[in-house]
Amino acid sequence: MIKKKALEITRILTEIYPNPIPALKFSSNFELLVAVILSAQCTDARVNKVTAVLFERANTPEQFADMEQEELEKYVFSCGLYRSKSAHIISAAKDIVEKFDGKVPSNLKDLQSLSGVGRKTANVVYSVAFGGDAIAVDTHVFRVSARLGFSDGTTPLDTEKRLMQALPKEKWSHMHHALIFHGRQVCSARNPKCSECKLSALCKYYSKKGG
Repeated sequence: MIKKKALEITRILTEIYPNPIPALKFSSNFELLVAVILSAQCTDARVNKVTAVLFERANTPEQFADMEQEELEKYVFSCGLYRSKSAHIISAAKDIVEKFDGKVPSNLKDLQSLSGVGRKTANVVYSVAFGGDAIAVDTHVFRVSARLGFSDGTTPLDTEKRLMQALPKEKWSHMHHALIFHGRQVCSARNPKCSECKLSALCKYYSKKGG
């Protein structure tokens, strides 16, 4: 995608979603980390219901590091993948306590060094908690980016690299959230609302289907 088209899409999405804040609810960097881990293949609404109860029981790295996995599994069962998510959260909590003095690290390298924390989770925490420039590619970002023509990558990492090349660095984090909002509200996986989309004239998918 040429820079001019990418900039125009960025301009339009910024107008539509001037302040696309995350839907996950949290009150600390660690709570954000836990919520993002739980959000994999799960809706933010479901995660918020789970964490509303979970964070009453524990909300610090120290408390989670001391928690038995079986207990945590009971809290997060409805988020899906509950065994692996519980193991990842506890492992990450232990790393934060043992390696980072109980504080969530503020750079991507250290975030990705946490047990159970992948690239997408690290990018979200780095962007939201610390104001870093990063693009996390979830299913919405992957789908919308492909349809718009931002990326023909076959993996989230391919898409992330293409977006980083196409977009101004200072817009990475904003566009990450804007693409998610657009994917949820307009460019859904099934029956996208192309006739209502303000990006249809710039959209590769809409053009191909004869719009």
